[in-house]
Amino acid sequence: MTALAAPKLTAQNRLECFLLHALFQGVPLYSSVVLMIKLVAASEIVGERYGATIFIVLAASFHGMLTRWLAPRFPRFFRHNNAPMFGDATLSFTEKVSRWLAEPKTAVELLSNVLLMSVLVIGVASIR
Repeated sequence: MTALAAPKLTAQNRLECFLLHALFQGVPLYSSVVLMIKLVAASEIVGERYGATIFIVLAASFHGMLTRWLAPRFPRFFRHNNAPMFGDATLSFTEKVSRWLAEPKTAVELLSNVLLMSVLVIGVASIR
């Protein structure tokens, strides 16, 4: 007897899709933006106490919601930013992450994020 994977509830799948997009794509992107803002000394947005954290959380949340909602509707515009396996209801949370990490473009994306953030941190740290 073969067992079929029961699809998840749509609310749970939507939440997982939102979290994966926000955590793996939004947080690195907006952390780099905060470092760039600090590097050019335009700290009106992130100069207050916890301002950078609030900015990153809000921007990554907005990024996760928009990507989950707009990417299936406009695949041509989101072809470099969308991970369709994040929205697959038949996969578990860990399978979604494993499949995303197995893609060749993910390694390039993660490596470029690490290098960019390293350079930005060196720049920001050398200012003070």
